[in-house]
Amino acid sequence: MDQTQPVVQKILRVVKALLAAYILTAFCLVILAFLLLKLDLSEANVNVGIIVTYLLSCFLGGFILGKTMEKRKFIWGMALGAVYFLIVLVISTIAFQGNPSAWTHVATTFLLCMGGGMAGGMVS
Repeated sequence: MDQTQPVVQKILRVVKALLAAYILTAFCLVILAFLLLKLDLSEANVNVGIIVTYLLSCFLGGFILGKTMEKRKFIWGMALGAVYFLIVLVISTIAFQGNPSAWTHVATTFLLCMGGGMAGGMVS
């Protein structure tokens, strides 16, 4: 039973960091929606805002997770970015009822999420 306790603690740490990342995501997307409403942003500007949201959210999650882990903080940050991306991908697939139209954007988003999480883990 002593062996399962550290595993459960690590899972809880990952869930807490993911929760913080998704709270920041929601906050950033609300700000982006408000800016879109008030400033009539172009599609390119909205895309940049979404990319910045992914980076900031994964960075924050990786930073928080890196602070709670003892070793290999950057790997934990990368793992958080990957899990963050997978959850976003599943939700997007369900919302749009099918496969993503451009796999290059999916791959780029995956790398952005993992890189942001890794950077957060490295800084922590």
